[in-house]
Amino acid sequence: MKRFNASLAALLLGVSSLVLAEGGGDRSFARAMVENQKAMERYAANQGKAAPVVQSYRYGMALDIAKVVSVTAPIKSCKVVPSRMTYEDSAGRLNTIEYQVLGLCRNNGR
Repeated sequence: MKRFNASLAALLLGVSSLVLAEGGGDRSFARAMVENQKAMERYAANQGKAAPVVQSYRYGMALDIAKVVSVTAPIKSCKVVPSRMTYEDSAGRLNTIEYQVLGLCRNNGR
């Protein structure tokens, strides 16, 4: 019986750690950002434009947004997490801005 309980506990801990690793954190963010960057490079190539360079948003920064191209979804986390938006400005150039948003968390109603 003890062996069964120990095995069950080990299994549950292993599964919960996989869920936590895939549900949020640095790896999920990094994977989403790499996928987004590749998608924006393909979009830029299809549009005959230069690929956007990621800039960090600063409070009060003036943004010239003519068309939103892509917004990354927040990762599952109960804290503030990074997100990115790619947009075309009024001159038709692609820009990507990285900013902070509240992650997807059961505690904040999402």
